[in-house]
Amino acid sequence: MSRLLLCTDLDRTLLPNGPQSESPDARLRFAALAARPEVMLGFVTGRHRELVEQAIANYRLPVPDYVIADVGTTLLRVEDGAWRVDDAWRGRLALDWSGHARDEVRRLLGEFADLRPQPADRQGEFKLSFFLPLYRDADAMLADIERQLAASGLAARAIYSVDEPNGIGLVDILPASASKRHAIEFLAAELGFAADEMLFAGDSGNDLDVLASPVPAVLVANANDAVRISALARSEDAGHRAQLHVASGGLLGMNGNYAAGILEGVAHFHPEAIAWFAKAA
Repeated sequence: MSRLLLCTDLDRTLLPNGPQSESPDARLRFAALAARPEVMLGFVTGRHRELVEQAIANYRLPVPDYVIADVGTTLLRVEDGAWRVDDAWRGRLALDWSGHARDEVRRLLGEFADLRPQPADRQGEFKLSFFLPLYRDADAMLADIERQLAASGLAARAIYSVDEPNGIGLVDILPASASKRHAIEFLAAELGFAADEMLFAGDSGNDLDVLASPVPAVLVANANDAVRISALARSEDAGHRAQLHVASGGLLGMNGNYAAGILEGVAHFHPEAIAWFAKAA
């Protein structure tokens, strides 16, 4: 392997903020790998920039070369301490919204009275985030939202999730091209990386599009059973099972959770790279 574009989700993938234990030396070894000149590091996350910077500081992470933030709606280049928006990706997303600004898109959704805007720090140039009461039929509403926006010439996706601790539904409105997979593939093409020079690491349902894609990927061992079953089934159905490694632990005595799982994925697809981080502990 002459070079590697290593893209990883943050929460419960690189960040050990789930209930499972972290192998003591895993993040130190990950940092050693990221420091190699052959490796270009990208963080791929639903977090916005400030929360990414907070995670870097709190967990003593290496500073990445790129950040795909805000659920794929922002691509940032990090260079010499400066974080710069990738205008090419921004332009690609703007095409989906046919030149509409975020506030114009919000006005198009005015008829959906049950949608209540989330705080300003959860909004983005190409991301509208709302609360939705749990009693509403989310599937029907999301279909109505997408039809309404399509009728106005926008290619958009409505994504639903549930904030269980607070008992409220969450709806994100994004350009159709805004996803982790699309952003990663765009970045790889922009930088000239071939598929066998890439690796993605994830743990949750919003990583499934990449985990079941042609992009080589690893599902960390701390992922829950439902995600593991879905990732295996979807990658098999798509004909990409060989591109997915499910971490199980054992590499260098580590347990396969979080950063240890990422390293296990690197070792699975590029065994020669083990020497790059094996002695870092």
